[in-house]
Amino acid sequence: MVYQADESRYGTMKYNRSGVSGLQLPAISLGLWHNFGGVDTYENGRAMLRRAFDLGITHFDLANNYGPPPGSAEEMFGHMLKTDFAAYRDEMIISSKAGYTMWPGPYGDWGSRKYLIASLDQSLKRMGLDYVDIFYSHRPDPNTPIEETMGALDSVVRQGKALYVGISNYSAEQTEEAVKILNRLGTPLVIHQPSYSMLNRWIEDGLQDVLQENGVGSIAFCPLAQGLLTNKYVNGIPTDSRAAKPVSFLNKDQVTEQVVNRVKKLNEVAVERGQNLAQMALAWVLRGGRVTSALIGASRVSQIEENVAALNNLSFSEVELNRIEDILKS
Repeated sequence: MVYQADESRYGTMKYNRSGVSGLQLPAISLGLWHNFGGVDTYENGRAMLRRAFDLGITHFDLANNYGPPPGSAEEMFGHMLKTDFAAYRDEMIISSKAGYTMWPGPYGDWGSRKYLIASLDQSLKRMGLDYVDIFYSHRPDPNTPIEETMGALDSVVRQGKALYVGISNYSAEQTEEAVKILNRLGTPLVIHQPSYSMLNRWIEDGLQDVLQENGVGSIAFCPLAQGLLTNKYVNGIPTDSRAAKPVSFLNKDQVTEQVVNRVKKLNEVAVERGQNLAQMALAWVLRGGRVTSALIGASRVSQIEENVAALNNLSFSEVELNRIEDILKS
């Protein structure tokens, strides 16, 4: 059956401008870091992508090494573009990144001009695209001049391979330098993608100020702290959770008694707000308008539906914010 997008898809989604640019992103974006690779069930990934778009999620975030195996998430998404999304390409923001290990040797990692441009060329082939909407330097390279890395980002825009450029995992100081270089080159930095959640607040110590002062947007990855900020871990580590897997970015040692106690108290606040914990955690990241979009992951359609429902209650009273702050600092 030919896919037809829900005609009401733009009715309830909230869209935010990325900094001072003309680019608007949905408040909830979908990342393909996990569960869309070659080892995963294609039909499950297809169902999640379809449902996400039907709910107004127009931004799909990828990277060259997403899978596993590396590159397979882009291949999967490229197949979806052909079979389901061909008619909707111009309604989508598709992003990719390069900066982590992708192939052997000195030219398949970090932030050289050689690696970034070659990687983007490969990503475009995997997805069957002429251009991506956003291309990121996935992490700063301590051994490559930042001028070279930013120059590569400027080049891909001028070559028509990307419409906008971003950076990810850069510190406040590195971001400020990147902004200055890109402004001189004439390709402004539009977005920064940092990790940010109730349990990981490093961007509040300078980075958010740099972004606001320079008119740069932000999209927070891991806003649910790899699932810690859900009801999943309230009673320990479920056997089907990320923390229980032998290879995972969330280690079971991170699920400490102190963290679980905080999660339980946060969950009480969420229930009083008429939300589940994940929904409140997303609303908290988006509070005050300093974050453009919260980047979620998903393993099933219902998670996407639940996360988008967070937009039904984005406001916090001062009492709620103070209570949450006390819990996080306890």
